[in-house]
Amino acid sequence: MKKPHLLTGALTVLFFSLPGWAVSETPENFEKENLVAWCIVPFDATKRSPAERAAMLEEIGLKRCAYDWRQEHVPTFEQEILEYRKHGIEYFAFWGQHEEAFKLFEKYDLHPQIWMTLRPGKGETEAEMIAGAADQLEPLAKRCAALGCQLGLYNHGGWGGEPENLVAVCREMRKRGHEHVGIVYNFHHAHDRIDDWEKVFPLMKPYLLCLNLDGMVKGGDKKGKMILPLGQGDEELGMIRFVIRSGYKGPIGILDHRNDTDTALALRDNLDGLAWLLKEIEKPGSGGEKPTPRAP
Repeated sequence: MKKPHLLTGALTVLFFSLPGWAVSETPENFEKENLVAWCIVPFDATKRSPAERAAMLEEIGLKRCAYDWRQEHVPTFEQEILEYRKHGIEYFAFWGQHEEAFKLFEKYDLHPQIWMTLRPGKGETEAEMIAGAADQLEPLAKRCAALGCQLGLYNHGGWGGEPENLVAVCREMRKRGHEHVGIVYNFHHAHDRIDDWEKVFPLMKPYLLCLNLDGMVKGGDKKGKMILPLGQGDEELGMIRFVIRSGYKGPIGILDHRNDTDTALALRDNLDGLAWLLKEIEKPGSGGEKPTPRAP
């Protein structure tokens, strides 16, 4: 095989390293109808019913939802599925595990991603912790495989939230034959990885099942700014620009995750912010003034 010319390779690296790097059009996975709504069930201040939630998503123009829940929502699991079908909403993912939900997935031939927080295994060495984490996941991984569902390891802080550990456990699971295990990565649980984002994102990219966005400021999780509308932080522009130029084509999520806010307002604020960010990525300076959030 002919090796690439060294000068050509150097110029390519330089081009993709330019801070003003732009895209000619919105990537397909960032288009509104392909975005995934996340953290919109227990966090909705208006406490919508399944019918109201599905109608709200359809009105906004979002076609996919990752379903998070609390015990109070278990009796309406089935209604949620039926309302999504009625309104053309994809039941994209399910948080955690629950036998009633798994039975309904079989009944309705649904195959959502299953999102699960990664916990370390017992052991003194890193290798032992990784193997132990894989041991803990194995029963759920087998159940997901039987359901035809992917299993997403969800970063939620601590050992299991570090990209290097998520990747290591994915590799271990795939060595064991679980090719359907991947990563669900959340900006709002990654404030301490802003500075090395361009290092850790390529590490995770081959395993990513979904990337959930958030407005980002350094140390935001320690300043009461863990959750911000897109476009209201000062770091997400560069982070998203790098995601796009990396060639990532997988699912993208936007979230509410604010107990005091109408979910519809939170989602619209994120859509406005994402549109502004994408304009800035396409042509720096073209977005104009940052959008003003509807929700305080």
